[in-house]
Amino acid sequence: MFDKKFYKLISSVSLLNVILSAVLTITVLYYNIYIGFASMVLLIYILYLEYKGEKKKRTEFDKYIERLFFSVDKASGNVLSLLPIPVALMSDEGNIVWYNSCFAQNFEDKKDINNVILKYAKSKKDDKYHFKIGNKYYYMMSILSQPKRKKSKDNHTYYNIFIFDETDYMEISKKLINSQPVLGYILVDNYEEALQSADDLNRPVIAAEIERRLNIWAQSMNAYIIKYANDRYIFVTQESDLNNLEENRFEILDFIRDINVGNKIPITLSIGVGADSPEFSKLNEYATSAIDLALGRGGDQAVVKKGEKILIYGGKTQAVEKRTKVKARVVSHAIRELIEESSNVLVMGHNFMDFDSLGAAIGMYRCAVSLGKEAKIILDKSNPAIETLLEKIERDEEYANPFIDVSNVKSVVNQKTLLIVVDAHRPSYLTYPELVNLVERIIVIDHHRRGKEFIDKALLVYLEPYASSTCELVTEISQYIKDKVDLKPIEAEALLAGITVDTKNFTFRTGVRTFEAASYLRRKGADTISVKMLFQNDLKSYIIKSTIVKNAEITKEGIAIAVSPEETDNVIAAQAADELLNIKGVQASFVVFKRHDDVAISGRSIGDINVQVILEKLGGGGHLTVAGAQVKKPLQNVIDDLKKAIDEYFKEGEL
Repeated sequence: MFDKKFYKLISSVSLLNVILSAVLTITVLYYNIYIGFASMVLLIYILYLEYKGEKKKRTEFDKYIERLFFSVDKASGNVLSLLPIPVALMSDEGNIVWYNSCFAQNFEDKKDINNVILKYAKSKKDDKYHFKIGNKYYYMMSILSQPKRKKSKDNHTYYNIFIFDETDYMEISKKLINSQPVLGYILVDNYEEALQSADDLNRPVIAAEIERRLNIWAQSMNAYIIKYANDRYIFVTQESDLNNLEENRFEILDFIRDINVGNKIPITLSIGVGADSPEFSKLNEYATSAIDLALGRGGDQAVVKKGEKILIYGGKTQAVEKRTKVKARVVSHAIRELIEESSNVLVMGHNFMDFDSLGAAIGMYRCAVSLGKEAKIILDKSNPAIETLLEKIERDEEYANPFIDVSNVKSVVNQKTLLIVVDAHRPSYLTYPELVNLVERIIVIDHHRRGKEFIDKALLVYLEPYASSTCELVTEISQYIKDKVDLKPIEAEALLAGITVDTKNFTFRTGVRTFEAASYLRRKGADTISVKMLFQNDLKSYIIKSTIVKNAEITKEGIAIAVSPEETDNVIAAQAADELLNIKGVQASFVVFKRHDDVAISGRSIGDINVQVILEKLGGGGHLTVAGAQVKKPLQNVIDDLKKAIDEYFKEGEL
């Protein structure tokens, strides 16, 4: 490579003269070696003189620059000392070597500012560095004190740092944020039911008491509230008041639930709040989405939506059963139209299917086939939980194979394919999640409380958290979707098995319509003895279940936590969780068990503890008394996370 100084030399003289001189020298060398040699020496000498002259000019120029910088530094030093803002000289190690009088006046206690400057030096940030000392807010900027090419005598780099007070700006910004509008909707979940449970004299008293307590609550947080229907309200408040609501976890839910003026059932609210937007149209969109989520989760809770962030509070009581079947009939007719407009139907449940998921899938399969459509149930692989039922279906000569493997699904999908999702509404929980993006026509039928993750593109959603099971919903649909749906006995047994499992033999979450659905299935040929035999365990499974119960750890809050000693299935874990509730003093139970590629949790509760809220912290969901979760973490980490979630649940309840 060429020397940089030589390059400067060549660039400082006429390149053309050098080239001509070199050519002439070479030419002379050709004719006369002596004269040519003398010419070459002369050329080198001339280049040497030019190099020395250039070097001398550079040295004189450097001295001039140093004198100039010295003069500027001296002048700037006088200016910096008189500036009305704190200024200091900092080394690259974060040590203050000089500061002006304004710096001394603003930071009498040098310990705090020294720590801040030390952190700033270590962060090596070129942009603004914000910090707070006492009740004041500041930001800091720095400028290199001397030219980068010049080194100081102690080999340190020095920076002039300038500190600006932004307390007024921060206070104005905080006031602006706190004054942002917040829009909310309030719905009394069981208004009609509460009035019907009271006598005629107390009904107006109940309505007045609800309105009175809501007005007291609104006044306490400086909110404007207005009633626009018997059981519906809208309110407007500010961000600062919403923060207070979140801190006390929407105590209005408990305030309304405590109403007792002749009503025989507790009154509950659903609240949907939209925040974090200056546009009222956007706030209305957020609040509407929030109230839908609160209702989809069974009511008695508040949902706050701030953009993509969703916060959920409450949910302490069971969802209220709706006694009218009008909605079931309307939904059934809508499902029928969608099936008739489709070329074929695919039915899919959640991964690791249980009796409720499989039974509901078989029920919807029969509805589609009865309407003359080709239908298939997506089944990735069997598992011990449903193996007995699947074997029974395979042995039934009158029953055509209704299942299709995941690997073959794409081959039957077209633009008019209808996908019916049962017993799940979270895409990540499905047997084949990618199918949601491949199919444009989707129906969701589920009984779980709605979670944050949802199949938003569904054409029809029938999500009823009051129902005991998805099989109960599908049984009702089969009664209204067509004049006569010929359920085969094995299909009726599959549906009854789903109801039986999810209600724990008609003990939990059992309403009038649950028994009506069971009665209908019994008339269709469901044999209760055959259903009972589907739940039988072999000796090995029974021993595993007994070991789980034996090794359970019971906390002081009455929660039993048990870990399966080996890989097991959902049925055994669920049965073990149910058995733990039979122990005196146990209010809720969690069974943690390892599966092939994840760790699952089965949660059960008598009713005082909401296992759904606890398992939602681990990405799960379900109901107040029955919930589950699937976590892809090491077993011990899942156990630690579960205990942490339980602690958080009780701490939140104390607030």
